[in-house]
Amino acid sequence: MTDEQTAAAADADGASAAGARRAERARQAAVFDAIGGRYQEVFPARTGQLACGDWLLSELQPGARVLDVGCGAGEPTARQLAAGGLQVTGVDLSEGMLAQARAAVPAASFHRMDVLDLGLESAGTLWGAPELGPAGHGSLDAAAAFFSLLMLPRAEIAETLGRLRALLRPGGLLALGMVEADLDDAPLPFLEQEIRVSGYLREELTALLEGTGFAVEAVDSQSYAPAGSAQPPETQLYLRCRRTG
Repeated sequence: MTDEQTAAAADADGASAAGARRAERARQAAVFDAIGGRYQEVFPARTGQLACGDWLLSELQPGARVLDVGCGAGEPTARQLAAGGLQVTGVDLSEGMLAQARAAVPAASFHRMDVLDLGLESAGTLWGAPELGPAGHGSLDAAAAFFSLLMLPRAEIAETLGRLRALLRPGGLLALGMVEADLDDAPLPFLEQEIRVSGYLREELTALLEGTGFAVEAVDSQSYAPAGSAQPPETQLYLRCRRTG
C-alpha cells in the first residue's frame, strides 16, 4: 500500500468512527426524547446544582453571557440564571427536552446542537449557531455543564472541555457537575432505557480540568438517590472553575 493509500484508508476509518459517534449521541438524544418529563420527576431537587448557579450569579454582572451545555428541560439552571438577569443560551441534542425548556424559560434562547460541535465551524454549518463556533471564541462569561458531559466517552469529554475553554473569555467561569465513578463509556440502565456514561474520581477530574486550562476553585460533593428509583445513591461532584490564561 502506498503512502497515499494508507492516508486515504486512515481518513476513511476516521470518518467512519466519527459517524458512529454521532449516531450514538443521536440514539442517546432519542432516549431523552422518550423519557421526557419523567426526568424532572426522578431528579426533582438538585441543591448542589442550584448552589453552583448561586455562585455564577454572585460572580457575574447582569447581562453576562452564559452557555448551559446539555440544558435538558431548562430546569433548574437555565431558569435560575435567566431569572437572575443573565443572558442564557442552552444547547441540547434532544428536541423533546428543548421543547420543554423553551416553554419553561422563555427568557433564554435554545439551540439543538451536538456538544462536540461547540467551538467548531460545524456549530454554524450544521446547527445554525455560528456564534458558538470560532467566531464566538472568547465571547462567553461563563458556562454550566451539569451531568451532560458524562454522556460522552472520556476522550470526548477532554475535547469538549478544551472547546468550552476557547469560547470563554479569559477568567471566564465553568460550573461542572459529574458523577464520581471510574467509568469510560459504560452502558447503564436508566428509566427503562440504556445510556452510556463516563466518570472520574475527583482527583482525576480535577487533574483533567487543570490540564485543559481551568483552575478548580472548589469541589463539593453530595450523595443523591434518584426519586422513586431502585438505583443506589450516587456521589455527585460539583466543581467551580475559572479559565486560566
